Amino acid sequence: MPAKIPAPLCRRLEKAARAAAKASYSPYSKFRVGAAVLAGSGKVYTGTNVENASYGLCNCAERTAIFSAIAAGERSVKAVAVYTPTKTTTSPCGACRQVINEFGPTALILSVCNSAERSETTLDRLLPAAFGPRDLSRRRKA
Repeated sequence: MPAKIPAPLCRRLEKAARAAAKASYSPYSKFRVGAAVLAGSGKVYTGTNVENASYGLCNCAERTAIFSAIAAGERSVKAVAVYTPTKTTTSPCGACRQVINEFGPTALILSVCNSAERSETTLDRLLPAAFGPRDLSRRRKA
């Protein structure tokens, strides 16, 4: 069951995601993305996309934020806000969805952009029947 996130905290996450995009290293795509993660402790961690000339080695904003949270000792994600410099909202890519699932299978996902459009959903809606830690523990018991 997803946690209810108060509106002021959602706005704080959205603002943090927008601010994080300013630090984007995106010389190839010019697509500055920012993310803010609300961890289980209540702390907010931010991240931005980091591109590389070897395109397969790029890292998305959502994963950068989550990896920062995990490196700081967090182990759960309650919400992820994503900002993209577009007219319509963009949701996390498949790789990011899988990483979010690892730490917040029912996390709130907020997507914001350069217009008034805003999307709010949960990770389990974006990635139904996801493969995750529970699948591995079931295999070990079998």
